[in-house]
Amino acid sequence: MADTQFDLVVIGAGPGGYVAAIRAAQLGMRVAVVEKRKTLGGTCLNVGCIPSKALLVASEKFSEAKHHLGAFGVKVSGVELDLPGMMKHKDEVVKSNVTGVDFLFKKNKITRFTGLGSIKAAGIVTVTKDDGSTEDVATKNILIATGSDVAPLPGVTIDEKRIVSSDGAIALDTVPGRLVVIGGGVIGLELGSVWQRLGAQVTVVEFFDRILPTMDGEVSKQMQRIMGKQGLSFKTSTKVTSAVTEGEVVKLTIEAAAGGNAETLEADIVLVAIGRRPFTSGLGLEAVGVALDERRRVKIDHHFQTNVPGIYAIGDVVAGAMLAHKAEEEGVVFAEILAGQTGHINYDAIPGVVYTWPEVASVGKTEEQLKAEGVAYKAGKFPFTANGRARSMNATDGFVKILADAKTDRILGAHIIGASAGEMIEELGLAIEFGASAEDIARTSHAHPTLTEAIKEAALAVDGRAIHM
Repeated sequence: MADTQFDLVVIGAGPGGYVAAIRAAQLGMRVAVVEKRKTLGGTCLNVGCIPSKALLVASEKFSEAKHHLGAFGVKVSGVELDLPGMMKHKDEVVKSNVTGVDFLFKKNKITRFTGLGSIKAAGIVTVTKDDGSTEDVATKNILIATGSDVAPLPGVTIDEKRIVSSDGAIALDTVPGRLVVIGGGVIGLELGSVWQRLGAQVTVVEFFDRILPTMDGEVSKQMQRIMGKQGLSFKTSTKVTSAVTEGEVVKLTIEAAAGGNAETLEADIVLVAIGRRPFTSGLGLEAVGVALDERRRVKIDHHFQTNVPGIYAIGDVVAGAMLAHKAEEEGVVFAEILAGQTGHINYDAIPGVVYTWPEVASVGKTEEQLKAEGVAYKAGKFPFTANGRARSMNATDGFVKILADAKTDRILGAHIIGASAGEMIEELGLAIEFGASAEDIARTSHAHPTLTEAIKEAALAVDGRAIHM
């Protein structure tokens, strides 16, 4: 066993793990992190959030130059795709981010172990290195922050060549002629839109009756219409039962979600994007008695502690939305509680964003949730077609919708489709965190002309008094 005694060992250096480690170190703890990758940042920084956003922005610029700048009086000719250059941009963005985390580890004097971490016993983490050797690390506390991996689909084998996960979809060396995306959620729509802009014919197959099935119903329906106009095709209420690669073609067997006659769908590349599952295998959890739920997520109490004293968990391995920023918030609160401070997370104030064009952003409750819970509410909605700034940008698709309690006017949820929706939603998340009413936003001056005026107008619309509609 190593001679070093740590206050905390974190298994996993993704957004939840590395943020928890940094905050714990700031609070005076001696911290170590075990990470299987050679680089820090986990799935998010290496093969998830960051590289996909780099490609989304790059593909948007390509599409804008090729199809949309003429409307602004900017003449562009001879626009060509430099896919290797685009991938180089993506790789440089990733390198910059992971290098930044490495710098923060050194700044905060966090010890790093490279290898696969597992729990040998409460207080002992075993690091298995690439050469097979092992090292035991002693610690007072252990934090499981191992994130998630791609959820498999029965009958479809991912080979990262013709049938790819999101990992493979951000590293294709040619634009596929036909791309079939299995799953109409966030990952599928983001990566599907990247390759559609670059020239692929994209078909999205979704098991549920609408894309973005966990989001507000009105948002889902309008986004399907918008993305359909952009060129994506959708097969909703449809399931994929098998995918077979024959040479350079993948043949998928599909049928109605409720069952029915099978059809064949052909593709050059298939992206499996049906969701993610918690990464809890190989950690030794069963051996030390850490309890898991029916979805193999780690069970925790409100202080993130498992049923085994001294072992904690945050992020994608526990219940809740699989979001990097949710994991980060949990990491901070965990470290502060461990240091004897108090911490709090309002899960209703954690936003979700889809980085398509236009963007989709949501915070709090959907209309469907409020109806199911029997909560009386009022809705205020304002379209970007009536917003001067959006008109000047030729970005009039979408709307802002605010849901407020019918009696107290307190904001319960907000949903945006539109340019910069991911930035705009923060105002509404802050409003929910502070228990603001729709009137509070309506009486707050918003600069003119800005997209955020649509938020003010939606708040006014809750009371039926929008000015510009």
